[in-house]
Amino acid sequence: MQYCYRVAAIFLLGFFIDCINIFMSTIALPSITAQMSVSTESISWVANGYILGLTLIIPLSGWLASRFGARQIMVISMLVFSLAALGCARAESFPVLILWRFIQGVGGGLLIPVGQALTFNLFQGPQRARISTLVMSVALIAPALSPLLGGILVDTLSWRWIFYSSIPFSLLAALLAALWIAPEKRQSAPADIIGIFLVCGALGTLLRSLSLFSQRQEAVQAVLWLLAFLLLALGYVRHFRKTTAAILDLSLLRNPKLSLSIAVYYAVPGIFTGVNLLNIFYLQQVLHFSAGFTGSFMMLYGIGAFAAIIVAGRVYYRIGAARLFTCGIVLHSGGIALLSLVSYPGDTVVLSAAYLLMGVGGGIAANCAQTTALIDLSEQQMSRGSTLWNINRQLTFSLGTALFTLLLAVFSRYFPGESAWHLAFIIAAVCGLFPLRLIYQRRVFKEIS
Repeated sequence: MQYCYRVAAIFLLGFFIDCINIFMSTIALPSITAQMSVSTESISWVANGYILGLTLIIPLSGWLASRFGARQIMVISMLVFSLAALGCARAESFPVLILWRFIQGVGGGLLIPVGQALTFNLFQGPQRARISTLVMSVALIAPALSPLLGGILVDTLSWRWIFYSSIPFSLLAALLAALWIAPEKRQSAPADIIGIFLVCGALGTLLRSLSLFSQRQEAVQAVLWLLAFLLLALGYVRHFRKTTAAILDLSLLRNPKLSLSIAVYYAVPGIFTGVNLLNIFYLQQVLHFSAGFTGSFMMLYGIGAFAAIIVAGRVYYRIGAARLFTCGIVLHSGGIALLSLVSYPGDTVVLSAAYLLMGVGGGIAANCAQTTALIDLSEQQMSRGSTLWNINRQLTFSLGTALFTLLLAVFSRYFPGESAWHLAFIIAAVCGLFPLRLIYQRRVFKEIS
């Protein structure tokens, strides 16, 4: 196997593990809620703890790789991930579970941007579009398979096997990284200590604020944490303007392809993450579906997504990003809107159509965003662009979860029964359309057509 494909295989395996850990754990949340006597508002920290660890370590990944070597960082990341997965599986209390999820996120957050930068530097021009298709295949197949497999594990064994099951894959990734990644010349660039503090502080306070907004009694604390985030974020912007080697390169956001792709990621995978979490609770708690049956609908999502990303990858240069973005966004929002029509256990045809549409639309839009975001970055920009892109990717998942958990909590106060859930789905469908305005702004349309 050629070296470039070995590197790509390790990155894709790590990326698969990351996606599995976000979506497979979601299907187990009702079981964890019942066993550990945790509120529905707090249970989101099983996902948020993992995402927080990922998000905080990603800005450091590029510097750590240049300082200690990409091979060492990738091996260590998967070993830390494996140890934390074992800790999650054996946790006897909710705080301990969240602590291990945070450490697990730190491990996963080191491999993803480092592996992506290595991979994309080895694939140039049209090859980047093909490797982006492979990346999005993993990103969409993993969410499709993991809820069903996770549901079977929860129904037949327990939620703890959700975490046990990922350990062989992460150990395999560590072994392959040790054997296949070539040693690199290390650079001893000074660390941007102030930037690291400001970025990590801003990301941490933002995620904390988002989690508190979903809890009715914590509104004041949520606002205070949000203000802290704004102060730290503004502090980093000022620091970035005065520093030549800042930890996070905000100048890349001037690239219209990258900035539009970021917006699309919030509107499609980000919103879907929140919507899917709500629907899992709706199907299990309101319609009394089993965990396995609930997870099975993601298979339809995966089938639609897989077909869509194959087609989108092949026609990307012929049709253009603008048309593909539009088609994907509209289909994805249409699928979410169908969820508002599900009221009875017998509405499986509507549910199936909703997940199939969300899969097709999500596959087109997300694959197009992955291809467009980094397609014209130079080799020197790739590591910084990968860091920025992966921070965005993690924040979309957390923001989507927090936003729609909050909406459901608010709507439940004023609308009885199923109406609150249905209204949340309608709001999500409308919000998913907002990037259309950005796509057809004259300057951006010329850049991506």
